[in-house]
Amino acid sequence: MLMNPEYPFYIPSKGRWKSRLTSKALEKLGVPYKIVIEEQEYNNYASVIDAEKILTLPFKNKGLYNARNWIMEHSIKNGARRHWQLDDNISGFSRLNRNLQVLVTSGTIFKVAEDFVDRYENVAIAGFNYDFFVKAKNIWPAYKLNTRVYSCSLVDNNISHRWRSLYNDDTDMCLRVLKDGYCTILFNAFTQEKSQTMTVSGGNTEELYSGDGRLKMAQSLQKQHPDVTEVVWKWNRWQHRVDYRQFKKNKLKRKKDITISREVDNYGMVLKEI
Repeated sequence: MLMNPEYPFYIPSKGRWKSRLTSKALEKLGVPYKIVIEEQEYNNYASVIDAEKILTLPFKNKGLYNARNWIMEHSIKNGARRHWQLDDNISGFSRLNRNLQVLVTSGTIFKVAEDFVDRYENVAIAGFNYDFFVKAKNIWPAYKLNTRVYSCSLVDNNISHRWRSLYNDDTDMCLRVLKDGYCTILFNAFTQEKSQTMTVSGGNTEELYSGDGRLKMAQSLQKQHPDVTEVVWKWNRWQHRVDYRQFKKNKLKRKKDITISREVDNYGMVLKEI
């Protein structure tokens, strides 16, 4: 059963017209999207992607965070209440249910996520967890509240914040909305197959991660949010570590006109061997 999401999809991309993993994944699911690129790469992307799906930025080499802000404004101008932003190195999407993590074949899980988020009046950002963080052999809650959302984000267009950082733009944005009292939702029931950092050429790989880039990234977030962030050595590299415990007080506020049925609604999803 094909059930497409309501809100628009955007993929900011740079230097990845050959791999275009997220574009291919959404094509397979039948989910409409726009890929957002810089003008000098238009011919490369247009040779492999329908031109109607391409949006060209009015600037170049200004960092991913500026592209994200342009995307947000584009979605607002087109009347969207929320919009999706997906990194350009996601190869697929899965549903985690009954200790099985199964690839999906339609955009239904995005629609389910949208409907869940729209029950509440104070969810600023939601998204899917990485599949390698949510192992099917373990028991997981359907979602985690008030934490970071990376790479696959459903963003409320009514928030006042915009992305502002070359480093850790997604973590910084989540922390700012959480400090405003909003909630974030990280779905475990739905996951993304995100490529490991530095395994796909293009993007911001060289700009961000070369040399002492990881240390600079961690230090940048610590400077922005010294109250919850520390710099640590983990997995043989520098990392930031964020303490999200103070945001437990942020509670979901259900909309008054929402009635939730006690019956299970699988949105037509069935387990099938292909």
